[in-house]
Amino acid sequence: MRTLHCLPALLLAGLTGCAALQATPPTAVHQPMSVRPDARAAQASGSGSIYQPSFTRPLFEDRRARFVGDIITVNLVEQTAASKKSSANAERNASLAASITALAKLPLGGLNGLDATASDASKFGGKGDAAANNAFTGTITTTVIEVLPNGNLLVSGEKQIAINQGNEFIRFSGIVNPVSVTGANTVQSTQVADARIEYRANGYIDETQQMGWLQRFFVNVLPF
Repeated sequence: MRTLHCLPALLLAGLTGCAALQATPPTAVHQPMSVRPDARAAQASGSGSIYQPSFTRPLFEDRRARFVGDIITVNLVEQTAASKKSSANAERNASLAASITALAKLPLGGLNGLDATASDASKFGGKGDAAANNAFTGTITTTVIEVLPNGNLLVSGEKQIAINQGNEFIRFSGIVNPVSVTGANTVQSTQVADARIEYRANGYIDETQQMGWLQRFFVNVLPF
């Protein structure tokens, strides 16, 4: 009896767990997608010097991102186009003709007047086309999560938008050269190395566009 009473609770917990797992789609961008700034050293130093390495910023330069926790706005201007076309043709023809006109006074004379012909023909044709055209525009603000030894910045960020019954996730990560960052702490996505861009969603509308797990099982198992 206790098991029967606990069954609804277990089912509810399972459904809650599944909902929690589906709340955020999996991602391939660099982790973490946000980080707090490193703790800075105290202003006063034992030597009494005004110069503090942990607070160094160039005097004749805009306040650009260069430390962990700083933010950089990325303009998404991705546009790719690719096409491929191939064709192949092969054709082969062969023919053979033979006849026996006279075998008088020789064995196998019954073959006189025998005609034999043979022909063969084969033809092959193949054709294939492929095309892709993608465009992704927008803006996302990321956080510097690591400063590499050469000064490049590893940035990562996420933008979450709730629309009606579902959520949309825009994620971005990559390596930024500080030289490419403008005075407004902005960089084009085409100037980011190892860029990883994602646009995903969840909710019942997104779920209806996905194949069920049982159907995927049969697609992978059935040989036809």
